Amino acid sequence: MIDSKESLRHYLAEDLAAHGLTRWRAHYRLTQRIPYFQRLLRKSEYWANVRTDPIGRVVFTWYQLRTKLLGERMGFTVPRNVFGPGLSIAHVGLLCVNSGARVGARCRIHQGVTLGNAGEGRWPVIGDDVFIGPNAVVLGATVGNRVEIRAGAVVLRDIPDGAHVAGVPAKIISRTGESPVAEASLPAPSQP
Repeated sequence: MIDSKESLRHYLAEDLAAHGLTRWRAHYRLTQRIPYFQRLLRKSEYWANVRTDPIGRVVFTWYQLRTKLLGERMGFTVPRNVFGPGLSIAHVGLLCVNSGARVGARCRIHQGVTLGNAGEGRWPVIGDDVFIGPNAVVLGATVGNRVEIRAGAVVLRDIPDGAHVAGVPAKIISRTGESPVAEASLPAPSQP
């Protein structure tokens, strides 16, 4: 959770690095819509969590409105304070996340993903270094670290660390200790 200016800077830097970018540039507002959405989301989180004075509430409302409008244009429903640092949303398209969900650091998430509750207050809790493929659904399950959820998988039960899952309902198809996020990450930008 973003609870200071320093943690805001950390989250913003990690999110940029997850997209293969080294630093923020003004033209990214037009050319890099997903990192721009994530930047607005992180600033909204900062102003909601840290600044509770009247000016902070006004600035928070401004960022929240901008995040909501851009998210609707891209098909994202992503509430505040769900994702850890290093979030990488791979594509524009439907992305529906329940506000009770918790996702760790360095998550790579594709289009068509739903992270929802399974009733009775059971929300998904997802660990660090997780890859979530296109059209995957995670309902109320706890997912460990270094897990790969393949395209179209429907996760209804808890998944241990290092597992690769696929199918409806999702089943473990292999186990590994390597990070699937590292395999799927974008290449580092070339140096001029």
